[in-house]
Amino acid sequence: MLNKKKIVNDPVYGFINIQYEIIFDLLSHPWFQRLRNIKQCAMTHLVYPGAMHTRFQHALGATHLMSLAIETLRAKGHEITDEEAEAVTVAILLHDIGHGPFSHALENCIIEDVHHETISALIMDKLNEEFNGRLTLAIDIFNNRYSKKFLHQLVSSQLDLDRMDYLNRDSFFTGVSEGVISYDRILKMLNVANDRIVVEEKGIYSIEKFIIARRLMYWQVYLHKTVIAGETMLFKILKRAKELALNGVELFTTPSFRLFLYNRIARERFLSDEQYLDHFVRLDDHDINACIKVWADHNDKILSYLCQSLINRKLYRVEIQKEPIGKIRIEEIKRQVKQHFGITDEEVQYFVFSDMISNSAYKKVDRIEILRKDNTVIDLTEASDNFNIEALAKTVEKYYLCTPRI
Repeated sequence: MLNKKKIVNDPVYGFINIQYEIIFDLLSHPWFQRLRNIKQCAMTHLVYPGAMHTRFQHALGATHLMSLAIETLRAKGHEITDEEAEAVTVAILLHDIGHGPFSHALENCIIEDVHHETISALIMDKLNEEFNGRLTLAIDIFNNRYSKKFLHQLVSSQLDLDRMDYLNRDSFFTGVSEGVISYDRILKMLNVANDRIVVEEKGIYSIEKFIIARRLMYWQVYLHKTVIAGETMLFKILKRAKELALNGVELFTTPSFRLFLYNRIARERFLSDEQYLDHFVRLDDHDINACIKVWADHNDKILSYLCQSLINRKLYRVEIQKEPIGKIRIEEIKRQVKQHFGITDEEVQYFVFSDMISNSAYKKVDRIEILRKDNTVIDLTEASDNFNIEALAKTVEKYYLCTPRI
């Protein structure tokens, strides 16, 4: 008999126990193994070379934190059956299984208007068939259909174990200390009141630090201007390739990726035909990287320029400011770029473009609740004496302009 209760050595948390046999079976499944080949932070390694960690590692880390959270809540007298504990652990393990190549960077690019959460739900349903219904409870928790609503909050909320792990893990692998959080103390301060996850009042400073760390990580890592340059160039590469493919130009591609490149696949089409999901679960970063290496020598000058620039890290210049970029300035830059590269008005969209980015560290709609000593529950912004927390509840919007270095 194969021993399925394994110990994994994780660089962030140390030894992680695989407690349930079904977790081992899911980890071993090809659809989950592909997450080894999808980077957690897409193009962040262009700025922070250590950020080469994967969705596979993140899912394992979140699973470990779930086991610690369950242990804490049980110790405080809240009933979580073995069946529920296994199911919520499965739910957090599979929460990101629907991510495509380069995670968020190419979301809605390969498939139009289909987010990774939707694909995760589809994959979980397919796995449930394969596992003879053993994932039914996990799927109910994942979709917030189970009676104990606090279990869903552990999987998806503003204080879920997904966020706790990615802040911890991303700060570890990027070396950005601003993202370090007191995850162990936060977990010890978790409780349940009115069927909702709450944080005991003495843990409020750790929650404040968690919110601030999230804000800082977005500006310093996820929305760093060079990361934006890399991810937008990657998006433009795929957009140009798809434009050429739909016009009948022959491009090198892997078999599964070809299906998405040579067809316009919107939400309804993807959801109604199982072949698309079957091919989607074969895609990872390697498919895109292989194509980019070959396309760098393509005779289409726009595609080859973009691919060569990304491969050699000759990235576009990115300017970020609080006000929208002036149209007159954009038009002048476009005129210069068109003249320099000898391109048309339609083609300049691949060289000069602007957009908006936003950062919302805390949303009051899905609030974090503090359990006071008198057993009353209040919102974090009411409980905190840190004025920054109220400010962090506001969405900050900035605008960026991408241009080639000429």
